[in-house]
Amino acid sequence: MRHKAYVPGAALLAALVVGCSAGADSEASGGDSKPGSPAVTSAPPGKYLTLPAPCRSVPRGTLKDLLPGAAELPETQQDKAFRGVPSVTYDTDRRVGCSWKSDAPDATRSLSIDLERVVSYDPAVSDDDRADTVYAKKEKAAGLSSATPGPDAEKSSAKGEETDKGKDEDENEDEGKGKPEGATGSSAPSPSTASSSSASPGSPADDLRPRVLDGLGDAAFLNDRLTRAGSTAKHRTVSVVFRTSNVIVTVRYAEQPALVTKVPDSRELQEKAQALARKLAEKLSE
Repeated sequence: MRHKAYVPGAALLAALVVGCSAGADSEASGGDSKPGSPAVTSAPPGKYLTLPAPCRSVPRGTLKDLLPGAAELPETQQDKAFRGVPSVTYDTDRRVGCSWKSDAPDATRSLSIDLERVVSYDPAVSDDDRADTVYAKKEKAAGLSSATPGPDAEKSSAKGEETDKGKDEDENEDEGKGKPEGATGSSAPSPSTASSSSASPGSPADDLRPRVLDGLGDAAFLNDRLTRAGSTAKHRTVSVVFRTSNVIVTVRYAEQPALVTKVPDSRELQEKAQALARKLAEKLSE
């Protein structure tokens, strides 16, 4: 009587094949996933992933209008004046800027632009919401408080400050420092009066006080500060700050007259600063 040979290795191989097939079927059917667990989704990124070259963002014709002293220089000196001075930043993907200055017999004028790309480090908070929180702090520092961050923005403020502190909040100081002597050279309202009335919907069209602006980016405001430079000269700085998606743009336009008795014209500086801000907003949206 002949006995069939028994091969232990073949049986072991068959068991391994069956086990691997079962494991694969279990993984394919999601056997390791926890029933009822919500899917984790990250907040959408901001619209802007890069920033434009700031010193090339202002057309030469606009610079000639904003810096009349430079426009009267010889051509070679004009080129240098209109070239601008880039701001020193540690991360040009996050922040860039440029400044210009011109001296004329009657006054000195200066212009600067700053572009900040805000990035949220909280996957549950979008870049736009984080930028809205940063913008709201700048507006509040200027004495205006119309911006009301939503729940996501408030969450961003609470969580983002620890990881992003110092990266996208270090420009607040220029909007809130100092007490303005008045937005016009004559009847100067108190800062509290200017702040409370400027943001109201019923403000007159010719109101030159610090105020929230409509139709510029997703949110915008204007600040106007008249201070003393040195002992007697008066120096006026108009700032226009606006947010578009996750980028915050600040335009600062200033004048210091040569005569100590002259007060810089608020209306002219405000109109030109706003016009430039709108051009920059259009350029960003291209």
